Amino acid sequence: MQIEAGRRNATVESALEDAERRYTAANPNSLARMEAAQSVMPGGSTRTILHFSPFPLTFVKGEGAKLHDADGHVYLDYLGEYTAGLYGHSNPAILDAVRGVLDSGITLGGPNLYEAELATLMCQRYPSLDLVRFCNSGTEANLNAFCAARAVTGCAKILLFHGAYHGGCFTFAAGPGAMNAPFDVVLADYNDIEGTQALIDQHAGELAAVGLEPMMGAGGGIPASPDFLAMLRERTEKHGIVLVFDEVMTSRLAPGGLQAKRGVIPDMTTFGKYLGGGLTFGAFGGRRWIMDRFDARKPGALGHSGTYNNNVLTMAAGVAGLRHVFTPEASIALNESGDRLRARLNEVFQKQAIPFQVTGEGSINCIHFHDRPVRRPADAPARPELQALFQLEMILRGIYLARRGFITLCLPLTEDDHDRFVAAVEDFCEVHAPILRH
Repeated sequence: MQIEAGRRNATVESALEDAERRYTAANPNSLARMEAAQSVMPGGSTRTILHFSPFPLTFVKGEGAKLHDADGHVYLDYLGEYTAGLYGHSNPAILDAVRGVLDSGITLGGPNLYEAELATLMCQRYPSLDLVRFCNSGTEANLNAFCAARAVTGCAKILLFHGAYHGGCFTFAAGPGAMNAPFDVVLADYNDIEGTQALIDQHAGELAAVGLEPMMGAGGGIPASPDFLAMLRERTEKHGIVLVFDEVMTSRLAPGGLQAKRGVIPDMTTFGKYLGGGLTFGAFGGRRWIMDRFDARKPGALGHSGTYNNNVLTMAAGVAGLRHVFTPEASIALNESGDRLRARLNEVFQKQAIPFQVTGEGSINCIHFHDRPVRRPADAPARPELQALFQLEMILRGIYLARRGFITLCLPLTEDDHDRFVAAVEDFCEVHAPILRH
């Protein structure tokens, strides 16, 4: 985006005002779309996470690792649709798979040729999966997994973690969300071995499941320590509690997900995001003794329906993605690239003496606007003005990422793209160094 460079400001507040002014001037069509949409959608949006002030961009096209907005600007996509956009916006294998099934009918009302193939690919790749079922989002996947755990154990409570996000009906960023499903939830502190073990032991007779991301995604790119995961596996096995790994995001971080990389295998795993090739997707699966309860041929089977669970477009795109594009070798290369990028960004902040840091693993990373250790979400409080300033300044430099500093890589991004991203961060730090250092 070729517009006037940001001038130096005396305070974060004045710098943010300046960035918002330049952003608004550069994006009149996005502003007009939002204002028009407000008459038919609350706030002009149907997806809360996409809103940011002064208004979000409207996109009209994506190709490769680039996004085109309604005002003619082109951005490098470092948001990656919150990990769902792993394949980029125009992968030929994905597009060919979707085109190949379009002429055969979209809503068939019965089993199709692709769902069992996708299930086979997933069961081969992720160690916890003996059997798997599909749904339409990570939210649905977690809801179904927790309900299944309650059904097979006869217990009602779920242990989750402060600051966790397991979809729209399991959010705990600032305590339980008002739209949460009415589950009886016990909340623990992430990476707190002694405290969490005590809670598991205290509620053991009532807990159906312990659920967590092996690296918190929305919670701030915070990996679980190996000892913490090992404790969870040991205590849940001891008490007959279902251990659920939410790998909706983290399954992309190694060929077999973080469960394989960490060597800690849960009883159930939930999936979503990229595994549908960029189309609507969710899945949950696990050990046979749990998943067999969904076998409709057997008396008393658990019900699990959904009109689009096996929609043919998603199934075909998912098969193409896992079989031909996101191979184990591609997974390793992408995540090594993310590790290098995180190290480069942290080096920039250290050299510039800016108290920011990047946490995460592989292709999922998050910028925190302080330099203190981060082991749980409470260690990374929001810094709204700094987060807004950084995001808008990156957008003005042609880099698109989330307001909270969340970064995920897509396969089409190149090392040259990373060079451009790092240069943009360096320029941001140089322009705003006096206010950032204080």
